[in-house]
Amino acid sequence: MRLTETDNDSTLSVSFDSTQEAGPSSTAPLANGHNGVTKTNGYSGSYANGNSKTRSPDGIEGRVAERSRMGISRVSLPGSTLYDDSTIDREEFVRLVIQSLRDVGYIESAATLEAESGYTMESAEVSEFRQCILDGDWDNAEAALLRLGVADEDGLWEARFYISQQKYLELLEAGKTGAALTILRQELAPLNVEPDQLHSLSSLLMCADSSDLRQRANWDGASGTSRRRLLVDLQRYIPSSVMIPQRRFATLLDQARNYQQNRCLYHNAPTNARTFSLYTDHLCDEHAFPRVATAILDGHTDEVWNLQWSHSGNFLATASKDNSAIIWRVGTEEDPSTRDYCAQHILREHPFPVGCVAWSLDDSILLTAAENYIRMWNTRTGVIVRVLDTHTDVVTALVWLPDGSGFISGGLDRKIILWDADGKQRDTWGRTPIRVTDLAITPDYTRLVAIGMYDTPAPPTAAATDTATASGGTTVVSGTRPSENRVIVYDLATKQPTLTIRMEGELTSVKISQDSRYALINRSSGADTPCEIHLWDLKEEQLVRKYTGQTQSEHVIRSCFGGVDDNFIASGSEDGHVYLWHRDTGTLLEDLAGHGNGSVNAVAWNPNDARMLATCSDDHTIRIWEAAPTHPLSLQSHLDEVDYDHSGKGKGKGRGSWAGIVN
Repeated sequence: MRLTETDNDSTLSVSFDSTQEAGPSSTAPLANGHNGVTKTNGYSGSYANGNSKTRSPDGIEGRVAERSRMGISRVSLPGSTLYDDSTIDREEFVRLVIQSLRDVGYIESAATLEAESGYTMESAEVSEFRQCILDGDWDNAEAALLRLGVADEDGLWEARFYISQQKYLELLEAGKTGAALTILRQELAPLNVEPDQLHSLSSLLMCADSSDLRQRANWDGASGTSRRRLLVDLQRYIPSSVMIPQRRFATLLDQARNYQQNRCLYHNAPTNARTFSLYTDHLCDEHAFPRVATAILDGHTDEVWNLQWSHSGNFLATASKDNSAIIWRVGTEEDPSTRDYCAQHILREHPFPVGCVAWSLDDSILLTAAENYIRMWNTRTGVIVRVLDTHTDVVTALVWLPDGSGFISGGLDRKIILWDADGKQRDTWGRTPIRVTDLAITPDYTRLVAIGMYDTPAPPTAAATDTATASGGTTVVSGTRPSENRVIVYDLATKQPTLTIRMEGELTSVKISQDSRYALINRSSGADTPCEIHLWDLKEEQLVRKYTGQTQSEHVIRSCFGGVDDNFIASGSEDGHVYLWHRDTGTLLEDLAGHGNGSVNAVAWNPNDARMLATCSDDHTIRIWEAAPTHPLSLQSHLDEVDYDHSGKGKGKGRGSWAGIVN
């Protein structure tokens, strides 16, 4: 795209998908923190990039002169910093402001600021280089690049490669295969490109047409944004003082915002203009954090072991030792004191206690697991669709594939099975080296993370008094079969393990963060190991944080990520409390009491409401936790109301407690 003369020096900071529109221009007296005293900035002329030895390009010089003739006088200020007590360089600040004004379309205002300050955003050499790239003038682009101060040989090599690669792709797109082959041989190959990369480029010569080329190269063509994206790549090799990085001011503001959010331990709001203002420092109200039980669902007659929200966030499925699962409908009222909670379906047809529940992607099917049986339920009718009995031991994990095409189950029988969405077995991992206690799939559909117990080989038979050393240095009595606990990360496509981690203590739960990077693993305490929750970085393959405070030694406890951007970690505990931590700092934010005697077995954060979570406990109840209500007395009366019938359907206005509905 050829730019007009008016904005040909502003393309660097233009959004790929936006067009510039000139805004209003105005001038006003400037104080600049110097009490209105007229000062001089020490420059007798207009210079580019703060270099007093380099005159501004003629085009900009002429425009500045034109503004001066229109009555815009250059403001002269003392020193080089923005304010008397500041460490910010004035020239850098002004140039970034000029760039930002051009970004949003205030072209005339940017030109006025250049005239007043005597600073220009960039030199003629930068404008020339940019225009060569945007126009596809490759012969002059490299010569212009050399004039921009790229001194590093490796950097110059990489910049040349990017330019030649763009040239090569454009020639192929235009159907000029012979010319493209010449570029491949005479320009790209001599750059000592990695063989695999060179082979990948050469294979593009076989593309059927231009659309096939663009798809295979993941490239949008010469008429798309590829040239502007090339500028972004080349920017890395050019001194930033010469060619200002794109949207630099906005980048600095984003960094300031991220810094403030990272320091805000209770940050739980989406980033937008309403939640983040430039006028004030960001700080979330800790009272808006979910810390109050706003509803108690009392439908089970025995311990509640597990729970999961539907993807819509409007339903909650709970699993209990009483051989039932319940699908709860959650009202959409914002005020907790008027919100309706109803036991939509009570799924009683289980011969054993229910340990797992899992919603399909469209929330139409609910999976439940009781011992080695998996049941598929129609969530609209509450009717069983199918019963699966392939497992030969307790099913401990059920998880749907991210694309909704099926689900995976894992169990203590060392089996991991892939099922179609209709319940037909599609594939299996065979016999795994661990008795699976839980598993999870990364949202990017690339990895499966399984945890469980691994039996080490028994040492040679010997006298009972003899000892042997097992792997990891554990000393055991001969003839025994020691067990370890391991995390195994599988490549989902090949089913091959890519990472195995040996851990002390029983592992009871694993969850994956929304960005697919982190695995959250509950570890119970043992003879020599404390109870902890571990956060593993799957990309770096290392433990990055531990969360402590909860108790777990005998029961299965399931923790979870939660809040905006998975900022928090939540877990139950055998002391009957709910614990909430800040994920990145490990700071314990809340220790929530409220459940009765026994363990809080699982926690689930509502996927569509960052300020709502649910917990289930041995006290037979499920609790909904939210921010403290404006009218606590109304909430208490709401929790005290009970109105139900024995059919399992709620009625009337009492939604806080549903006692006795399971016969």
